[in-house]
Amino acid sequence: MKCDRCGAETMSTIMSKFNTEHICMECKREEREHPDYEFASKIEEEACKSGNFNFPGIGWPGKDRRVK
Repeated sequence: MKCDRCGAETMSTIMSKFNTEHICMECKREEREHPDYEFASKIEEEACKSGNFNFPGIGWPGKDRRVK
């Protein structure tokens, strides 16, 4: 399978906290280091608690950008 974000071949993926991409472990590591990661995680959790299990996320701003 391929990472939706970087296109690398990978044996496993995980869902992004920012959007619905299935990303490799390297992209997940970068994502966890992003300054808006905790915010994205909190918003996703709130959506799930309110019953929205199809929440599309707040959007991946890119490695060096911020969520508006």
